[in-house]
Amino acid sequence: MIKDLAQRLLDELQTQFPNADQILPKRELHIALQAALAKLDLVTREEFDAQAAVLQRTRQKLEALEQALARLEQ
Repeated sequence: MIKDLAQRLLDELQTQFPNADQILPKRELHIALQAALAKLDLVTREEFDAQAAVLQRTRQKLEALEQALARLEQ
């Protein structure tokens, strides 16, 4: 994941700055990008989707409990 993101960033950087290779070698830039991205607290799409599903179920249960409480209070 990090490797792919680093490559995409490199590609974009080369698109924006065609002579970037001359200023900073691709290998050096790739290593720096990987190191910076590795420090980020990233999750995969699958992990994100799983947590979003858990949150949705929890929200539904909370709403059901709130409705039940409202009925009991009446």
